[in-house]
Amino acid sequence: MDTLLVKNIRTIVSCDGSDTVYENANIYCENGLISYIGPETREADTVIDGSGMLCYPGLVNAHHHLYQVFSRNLEKVQNMELFDWLKTLYEIWKNLNQDTIYLSSLAGMGELMKNGCTTVFDHHYVFPANSGDLIGAQAAAADKLGVRMHFSRGSMDLSVKDGGLPPDSVVQTVDEIMKDSIDLIDKYHDTSFTSMRRIALAPCSPFSVSEDLLRESAILAREKGVRLHTHLCETKDEENYMIEREGIRPLAYMERVGWIGDDVWYAHGIHFNDEELKLLADTGTGVCHCPISNMKLSSGIARIPEMLEMGIPVGLGVDGSASNDGSDLLEELRVAFLLHRLNSSNKAPTGYDILKIATMGSARLLGRDKEIGSIEVGKCADFFMIDSNRLELTGACYDPKSVLGTVGVRGAVDYTVINGKVTVENGRITGIDEEKVVADSNVELERYLGE
Repeated sequence: MDTLLVKNIRTIVSCDGSDTVYENANIYCENGLISYIGPETREADTVIDGSGMLCYPGLVNAHHHLYQVFSRNLEKVQNMELFDWLKTLYEIWKNLNQDTIYLSSLAGMGELMKNGCTTVFDHHYVFPANSGDLIGAQAAAADKLGVRMHFSRGSMDLSVKDGGLPPDSVVQTVDEIMKDSIDLIDKYHDTSFTSMRRIALAPCSPFSVSEDLLRESAILAREKGVRLHTHLCETKDEENYMIEREGIRPLAYMERVGWIGDDVWYAHGIHFNDEELKLLADTGTGVCHCPISNMKLSSGIARIPEMLEMGIPVGLGVDGSASNDGSDLLEELRVAFLLHRLNSSNKAPTGYDILKIATMGSARLLGRDKEIGSIEVGKCADFFMIDSNRLELTGACYDPKSVLGTVGVRGAVDYTVINGKVTVENGRITGIDEEKVVADSNVELERYLGE
């Protein structure tokens, strides 16, 4: 039996259904599950002294594009909005291969873990011809890091010649996509309670895929019991494009092709009208909020306070590292809190509300809120800890439930535990040599960016 004891924790913010906060407590874990929370101490294979620590459920990143770690902070796209930004960067992204994916995944997921993230959903939809086993490369990176990973089989089948945005070299036929989707689901979709690997089907967006691809993906996903994900209502350009091409708004189009329900979540969801919000609420269709990306690309502000009030499932994601330009869900959490305070005043979610969006909210989007997202007996042992005695937190910890949103954290967390194993210790990733990853990444970047 693999056991872990974290003792003498100053404060445990559980994010459970009763919003329980434990003071001066211990967490005992067996075989990847939390088996005890309370004052008792027990013998364990690994023991951590949590004195002075604030402990939180592992953050769940519900939308990302890890490959974009290698196209960050490029001067030529810094002032572009989404469509021009995409068309410019596709000319870089068409050059990715297994090495690009493996190293960018190590870097991106490593950064997420160093900032308290324990589960990563990655929306990968760029599959250049002859680029190799890209999902396999991500799986190898996830295994190396020890992170809980939700892959996606993203896809595009409309290139520029078909009225879409991507070049011909990164689109595939519907038949190719469906065959590979079946193979990847059979290989990676593990439905066990403590599963470290699951997969979703995730055509890129309604302006880069055909109606056939969306319909076939929805049918296959429901046959195989996997979830559905795509970008939707991110920009006014998208809205205008769909009205011109289909004669209806984006959400009405998605409803027409079977993309509504509690097994579906959309990234962004900025430009929904009142009727559309009601449809989302009535059907349990979810939204992943990505505030930093939305701000950088001037896309708009999602109506998160209203969504929460209506009971729409809402999670948090960092989005692509080239539209963020980082992989830090703690930063995303604080920016979300501040953005909605600015935009909605006293109707905005609290710092603790945003924390719950980033934990239980995102877990719900992934269909895993019974397993992850809170610190409870019987749930997966995924959590992180921050030393409350840091200089930058002096005087800031009287409300530990909200401090991550109101004050924020600078620098890496002290510990990240995933599936009962210590994956970040004293701010360093335990499973990799960080300096070697940086060096190897710099070599690959020279090839990839052509510099």
